[in-house]
Amino acid sequence: MRDRTRLQGLKCHSQDKGKMSWRPTYRSSKFRNVYGKVANREHCFDGIPITKNVHDNHFCAVNSKFLGVVTESAGGGSFIVIPLSQAGRLDSHYPKVCGHQGNVLDIKWNPFFENIIASCSEDTSVRVWEIPDSGLRRNMTEAVLELYGHSRRVGLIEWHPTTSGILFSAGYDYKILIWNLETGEPVKMIDCHTDVILSMSFNTDGSLLATSCKDKKLRVIEPRSGRVLQQASYKNHRVNRVVFLGNIKRLLTTGVSRWNTRQIALWDQEDLSMPIAEEDIDGLSGLLFPFYDADTHMLYLAGKGDGNIRYFEITTEKPYIQYLMEFRSPAPQKGLGVMPKHGLDVAACEVYRFYKLVTLKGLIEPISMIVPRRSDTYQEDIYPMTAGTEPALSASEWLSGIDRDPVLMSLKDGYQRPNQLVFKAPVKEKKSVVVNGIDLLENVPPRTENELLRMFFRQQDELRRLKEELTTKDVRIRQLELELNNLKNVSPKDV
Repeated sequence: MRDRTRLQGLKCHSQDKGKMSWRPTYRSSKFRNVYGKVANREHCFDGIPITKNVHDNHFCAVNSKFLGVVTESAGGGSFIVIPLSQAGRLDSHYPKVCGHQGNVLDIKWNPFFENIIASCSEDTSVRVWEIPDSGLRRNMTEAVLELYGHSRRVGLIEWHPTTSGILFSAGYDYKILIWNLETGEPVKMIDCHTDVILSMSFNTDGSLLATSCKDKKLRVIEPRSGRVLQQASYKNHRVNRVVFLGNIKRLLTTGVSRWNTRQIALWDQEDLSMPIAEEDIDGLSGLLFPFYDADTHMLYLAGKGDGNIRYFEITTEKPYIQYLMEFRSPAPQKGLGVMPKHGLDVAACEVYRFYKLVTLKGLIEPISMIVPRRSDTYQEDIYPMTAGTEPALSASEWLSGIDRDPVLMSLKDGYQRPNQLVFKAPVKEKKSVVVNGIDLLENVPPRTENELLRMFFRQQDELRRLKEELTTKDVRIRQLELELNNLKNVSPKDV
């Protein structure tokens, strides 16, 4: 009895002092019991040759119609685009998007045109592709736009969150280029970084851009002018990735502490002199990818090479970062794609969905984050008005200095209204070399060994024909040169 009384006294004393509480303190949160659910095998995507590139990107992009994945390829770079309705095992000869001359490093879907995807590569180019509604029937090698402006490989691309036709690209030349896709030309170069840019993130209306860099500095930039508004270099937290936390004027970074533990830090976007809060995660070495849901104020942390996804709730008051739960899986993830809000299953109370790349199995697993609810009615408290698929601005309006919040939509009636917008790329002269009905510049890779042999012999015949034609023209040139010399040597008297 005396021991029990003493134990209770110690417990109360520790709680009074605010240290080493015996029980974890829980806030009243509707997302406290959110759990992760892996899709059934028939809803997974199997047999995909996921890239083995070690570049720290997700190599995956998802929208409500398609799944895009960067693939392993010999010579050049490629990625595949699969309609979400075609889950299951992929055919080994499934067509690819294969126009890049180097490895593809990043892909991103346009948030307003669901058939438009951008890619960047080691070949220093950024390309914009238009995918047919039914998916690919053959290899796609011709992009709608090819954008050249970087002097070294391009590692990151991001679409502007509220503007149609504005694309940002970050290269290994330490520069960020802003592209106006209505003209197909760069309109601004941001040249304030001294090393490779690791990540980019926009605030809600796209008026601010946050970047993390290999020079260990966190920057908040006004993108139209390229002016650095805030800059941080905090020795106790080496920044790797950064994400804007919606419209609460906060930034969150993942990085490494001075003791080499994985760590997250919360910052005030208007004062980066010191983080508001820091929290150590674990002692593993893999990169931590942050994902933020502005509608539910939930933060998801997924480590590269880990099998787990931790999730937290972000608040504007202390303790600011509240741990909720952890999804565990034995299979390590190479990258994660995220479904936009209008593609979620609201009937199942799904608030977030990841597409997890498992390289060793060639598998992509959808993981749904679900709020357990007994009622079958629409849950308005977990589905507020969210950013829709209509742009708030045109490219010219944004470039003139206008900022607007996203056009919001409700998920109550499901996503049924089709987008009437049409993506129009600037018209450029198409270059082609057609020989015997084959475009030599199109360079479609053969699928089978017989096709390879046929193409080889066809090219050999074409080379022979060109050599003969060249020889004939050389002979004709020599004849014309002799005739010209004869004319020069003829005297006026002979004429």
